[in-house]
Amino acid sequence: MKLHYHADTDSLYIDLVDRASVVSQEVSAGVVLDFDADGRVVGIDIDHASRNVELDRLVLRQMPGRVETDAA
Repeated sequence: MKLHYHADTDSLYIDLVDRASVVSQEVSAGVVLDFDADGRVVGIDIDHASRNVELDRLVLRQMPGRVETDAA
């Protein structure tokens, strides 16, 4: 899973798995789910992220895999 914040558009994209999206559906104002060919959610796009998400803090608890950071 990867989180991508785009400051120029104030959007947050949460890439859940490394699979192509074929269908997108807005489920709430400014929140779009991306689905793969099998109908599984592969990503979440959140518009106006600085107003809708706490971007100043990220807490990971009991993650089963490796945690990496790529601060730009």
